[in-house]
Amino acid sequence: MISFSAEVKNALSNKQPVVALESTIIAHGMPYPRNVETAMLVEETIRRRGAIPATCAIIGGKLCAGLTSNELELVGKEGAAIPKASRSRIFATGGIGGVHRGATSTMDISADLQELAQTPVAVVSAGAKSILDLGLTLEYLETHGVPVIGFGTGEFPAFYTRRSGFTVDYRLDTPGEIASLLKVKWEMGLEGGAVIANPIPEEFQMDATLIENTIREAVLEAERTGIRGKRITPFLLARIEELTEGKSLESNIRLVLNNAGLAADISRLLEEK
Repeated sequence: MISFSAEVKNALSNKQPVVALESTIIAHGMPYPRNVETAMLVEETIRRRGAIPATCAIIGGKLCAGLTSNELELVGKEGAAIPKASRSRIFATGGIGGVHRGATSTMDISADLQELAQTPVAVVSAGAKSILDLGLTLEYLETHGVPVIGFGTGEFPAFYTRRSGFTVDYRLDTPGEIASLLKVKWEMGLEGGAVIANPIPEEFQMDATLIENTIREAVLEAERTGIRGKRITPFLLARIEELTEGKSLESNIRLVLNNAGLAADISRLLEEK
């Protein structure tokens, strides 16, 4: 049984567009209190674009879709002490999980990818987190029949930067085109979801060489200290923020807001079709 907030329940009853938001980015992706501030900004961005936000979390043993300000504060303060839970149609996040660097020996592959292969959800993200192996992540998605759609780009974005050197499956230039593609996919009964790759706005992207060198340094530190599994992503994001003196966090916040806006537009237009 899912516990809906009054706002989300009303939106579903009146067939208003709803955008699901993960809470992992609040608990594991950013430090407190910037995580809570960003979560509220993301929700407000979606409302301004004509959709209703539904931040999702398990609280007190209940599956919650739509959190109160107190619940957002709780998730933000508890942070990494809250375990991740894996398992909406339009979903906004920062970057999808994927195949980790060195996965040929560790087999560390995010559950996100298998979920995308079997669940009808469109995930709007700034590509995959650049701490991952982007090439192998795209290979995995292709193998499992998950289309990767570039919004206004033919190149897969690399989270903190707009370019990765890898191509997307399709380029679509408007939210309406994306909504139409998703409508056809789901009406045909095709299984699985889709990745909507939305590049970080150019003015907020980081220097590609700087961020890649920083990621490599953080990855080496994780290897030296034996950090792996579910601990690896929070560690790397926090260490990268330290090494970039907070610049990576600012880019992260900007790309999340950008993704939330696009997800709201797609959700609204999909509801109209």
